[in-house]
Amino acid sequence: MVPFIYDAIYSDLDLPERHRYPIQKYQLLYQWALAHGANNDQFIRPQPLTWSQVSIAHSDEYINKLINYQFDKKEWRKVGFPWSTQLLTRTLTSAGGTFETVKTALRSGIAIHFSGGYHHAHHDWGSGFCLINDLAISALLASQENPSLKILVFDTDVHQGDGTAVLLKEHANIFTCSIHGERNFPFTKAESDLDIALPKGTQDAHYLEVVQRTLTSLVSDVKPDLILYDAGVDIYRRDDLGHLDISIEGIYARDHFVLDYAKQHGISVAAVIGGGYQRNLSRLILAHAQLLRASHHVWDTTE
Repeated sequence: MVPFIYDAIYSDLDLPERHRYPIQKYQLLYQWALAHGANNDQFIRPQPLTWSQVSIAHSDEYINKLINYQFDKKEWRKVGFPWSTQLLTRTLTSAGGTFETVKTALRSGIAIHFSGGYHHAHHDWGSGFCLINDLAISALLASQENPSLKILVFDTDVHQGDGTAVLLKEHANIFTCSIHGERNFPFTKAESDLDIALPKGTQDAHYLEVVQRTLTSLVSDVKPDLILYDAGVDIYRRDDLGHLDISIEGIYARDHFVLDYAKQHGISVAAVIGGGYQRNLSRLILAHAQLLRASHHVWDTTE
């Protein structure tokens, strides 16, 4: 069975009515998984990160500002959440979930996090619903534990992983790749080790060709031991913030290819669900569920 990492706190955040962030999606995806055959034994509850662990990627000054809410309105507006201790606890737990996903994947070959992908957080500032960068923190912590580990951060969220690119730039054993929408947030792009910007309206055939060609090339060149995969579904044609034209079938094909390619080449894969922004939560959960379906078909039905 594919290990799933989840905590109920992911959806336990008080937000204003009609807030842009679909906070309930984590709980609903968990319920979808159980309704479609997931076993309670598959689920691992993560430990929250400590602030000391967070400091591997973020400055002490920024961490202190987060803890004590010492931001001016303009600074904090970029984050997009109302500050609360509840938000901080949830943030540390979700980031701990990504690190648990990495550790579990290295043991088991695969693990899926029912949260994660907060790739817009930088060394000393947050942005786009991201306070701390769980992808960068987890990659750095894993590298600290095993300096010879080669990690590929393969980010297919429609928004460029700008914070991840900057935070991991100087780490030779961590390679960052972002396949994203060309004219979408963040509007000032960072420089990943490899960036592929797709035009508005990109459809399944071209998108899947890019994903397949890129991952195939990177596995050959980088020879990663671990793929840290951001499986954002804001590429979906029905997403409110995406601007690409990818179908549900296209999302499934992308996820199936990444997981199957990793398995066939003996590479551990730690996946996070990443972004997805729809008011229609049923449709949003169906998009995120394609990663779970793909993991089942690649791992559970071919053992």
